[in-house]
Amino acid sequence: MTAVRPNRARWLPGRWTADAAGRKNMALLVQLRWIAIAGQVATILIVHYAMGIRLPMPQMLVVPAIAVVMNLGSLMILRGRTDISHAELFMALLFDVIALTTQLYLSGGATNPFITLYLVQIALGAILLHRWSVWGIVLVSAVCAGWLGFFFRPLNLTEPFEGHLFDLHIVGTWICFIMIAVLIVLFMTRVSQNLQAREAYLAQLRQQAVEEEHIVRMGLLASGAAHELGTPLASLAVVLGDWRHMPEIIRHPALVEEVEEMQAAVTRCKTILSGILRSAGEARGESAEFRDARVFLENIADDWRAANGDIALHSDFGPHDYPHIVADPAIRQAVTNLLDNAREAGAGYINLIVSRDSQWLAIAVRDNGPGFSPAMLTDVGKPYRSSKGKQGGGLGLFLVVNVVRKLGGHVDASNGADGGAMIQLRLPLATLALEETKDGE
Repeated sequence: MTAVRPNRARWLPGRWTADAAGRKNMALLVQLRWIAIAGQVATILIVHYAMGIRLPMPQMLVVPAIAVVMNLGSLMILRGRTDISHAELFMALLFDVIALTTQLYLSGGATNPFITLYLVQIALGAILLHRWSVWGIVLVSAVCAGWLGFFFRPLNLTEPFEGHLFDLHIVGTWICFIMIAVLIVLFMTRVSQNLQAREAYLAQLRQQAVEEEHIVRMGLLASGAAHELGTPLASLAVVLGDWRHMPEIIRHPALVEEVEEMQAAVTRCKTILSGILRSAGEARGESAEFRDARVFLENIADDWRAANGDIALHSDFGPHDYPHIVADPAIRQAVTNLLDNAREAGAGYINLIVSRDSQWLAIAVRDNGPGFSPAMLTDVGKPYRSSKGKQGGGLGLFLVVNVVRKLGGHVDASNGADGGAMIQLRLPLATLALEETKDGE
């Protein structure tokens, strides 16, 4: 169970909420604001004390103080929520534009070379916001920049800098250029990665929707085929019953044995079809049977051994106590599919390994077959991807992955360190025992 698994493919339930990108982007804006606060305070102190240019210190230090309060409030919001709305991102950027405008007003207005920092807010808005919101940031920034050309507090230059305002502007413009370039590289890249991750999540959801639609079609086809196969199987059962009483058959013990085997096969087919029809007609949880998980899985293993006597199947449950879970036919079918796949892959020995912890029930099927090729590990669980080379292969694992995903679990596919393949299902106990818990409340 804990063997080294060098090549592994995993299917996980969706962990990326629809607005997780907004939350991550808000966190980036908070980080950017911390940098802006540190930069503003450092610049104010250097200009005021080192360069001797007198600035309105109390007013200018109020702005970063307010930004600190804003950041602390944003962190509290991020800690208690999993999503951030588009309007909240817009308001955060708008606050930064107003804070920048206030600082520029107190330090020379449009003559301050740091006025180009408006471009950082506009660039962030272009990536994070919807079209109307982006133009809103552009409009506010343009109005503020234009207003600063007429209304501002002039810089109180000391004697060494009088007449050198243009030189100071050139140096400041160079410093501002470097700041903008670094911020764009650091933050725009990370914002783009967040948005790409969100797009990948949405693409995964679309793929899951397609797969689930495929499963629905397969279910309809299976239930329809079960209805249609019922009549010929019933006819076969009648014919075989008549054959058993025919003198020509009774006189040959070998023929009697073959007829009995055919009757057993027909009975098994009818049982399978009845199970398909029951599964198609009953929603999960309706009249559900709760059974001890170990007993439930041991029954699955016993039934499989009875139908596949030529393959050795060993069950290992470990020293665990197992809870009662819903005896879901979907779980039975998933485990049976894994055992059938191991047999069809050429395994001569199969090990069913079951364990649990406080949250998960783990069911692993390990065999001594050829294992998965590296290419197959990337495609395991996709429909019609199979190493057995037969038409229609790959549907067994495809159904297993989707069943487990619906239950909130995930599937690991790997090759054992000493050869063979292993598929592990991890199912949340909270889901498997959900209905029982509700009944006991």
